[in-house]
Amino acid sequence: MLVYDRRYRSMTFQVIVFILVMALGWWLVNNTIRNLAALGKDFNFGFLFQRAGYDIPQRLIPYSSDDTHLRATIVGLLNTILISFMGCVAATILGVAIGIARLSHNWLFARLMAIYVEVFRNIPLLLWILIIYAIFTDVLPPPNAYRGDDPQWSMIFFDQVALTNRYTAVPAFGMSNDPGTIDLGARITVNLALIAFLVVIIGGWIARRAILARAQAIQDRTGHRPVTWWINLAVMTVPSVLLIWYFGLHLLAPELKGFNFSGGNNLNNALVVLWLALTLYTGAFIAEIVRGGVLAVSKGQTEAAFALGLRPKATMNLVILPQALRVIIPPLISQYLNLTKNSSLAIAVGYMDLRGTLGGTTQNQTGRELESIVLMMLIYLVLSLIISAGMNAFNRSVRLKER
Repeated sequence: MLVYDRRYRSMTFQVIVFILVMALGWWLVNNTIRNLAALGKDFNFGFLFQRAGYDIPQRLIPYSSDDTHLRATIVGLLNTILISFMGCVAATILGVAIGIARLSHNWLFARLMAIYVEVFRNIPLLLWILIIYAIFTDVLPPPNAYRGDDPQWSMIFFDQVALTNRYTAVPAFGMSNDPGTIDLGARITVNLALIAFLVVIIGGWIARRAILARAQAIQDRTGHRPVTWWINLAVMTVPSVLLIWYFGLHLLAPELKGFNFSGGNNLNNALVVLWLALTLYTGAFIAEIVRGGVLAVSKGQTEAAFALGLRPKATMNLVILPQALRVIIPPLISQYLNLTKNSSLAIAVGYMDLRGTLGGTTQNQTGRELESIVLMMLIYLVLSLIISAGMNAFNRSVRLKER
């Protein structure tokens, strides 16, 4: 009955598969423990609380070589999250722009965008990282090339950014009326101004949702939708502008003093190289996803928009892209996951991310290969699941609602 009865057959096979998978897992774990015991090793994570003894150039929280391997792992994880976030944002902007440009009626412009996509998409990412890193180290000048009445190199972006073969000098934020910081423990502090901006932004977003809901209720009741764009603009921008004025927020441009730039932030070139490579490489894939999503929308939608008097730009922004999102989002999730995992190639340029700390120096110093690899795999798994959950929630919000 458990095999031939349709009411129970599926459950029977599921139970059998579950038992086999659990047995296989138990055998692998037991075999690993026995082999480690034969080598005089055990399986524990006590090494995380030992002194690390190595430096990390790029870090978002305070860290020194006297800290533990656990703190070094956290620093590497934050570096991974930073480069992944920067890469996803920049690659999305670039990919959307290139994808739409490939549909341009200008033949030359569309072909140039196609060449970009094919070149970056068909060459391994590691090679692009090494090529861009070679350009930064061999082509860019040392910081002192910006000195003198007739400097050999000039700063870019309105004299705000200096590219050198050692680092990239960018502006930093300064405040005339600094409110101070709050201590979160573990030598981590957060500026009160940052908290104020976060509160204002979140409050503005909640207010905007309430305004749109009220406008929708009025439209459903009366058939007339009130104008809300200026109210939404005000609640999203005015509080932030007032905070900028109150705290005296301004940019501190980097200045060459001696042999180095000071006054701004000197970004490690490994971070900049990795960010550029991930952006250009992933942007090529996102461009094809966007192009395919736009082409999936019926041409009748474009013709109807033109018949209503909408211009091509408004048609793309208001009619085509919102419908194409249903096709774009699912493969876009995969690209975000790939970018996050591809950030582990940072080891090629010495950027100390999770792979460089836990899976590199920590593993080599402690000899805990299995524990380091297992922990690193679990962390990447959790990151991927979080990204998938967030993007899937967004996908549910933009898909067609059945009635």
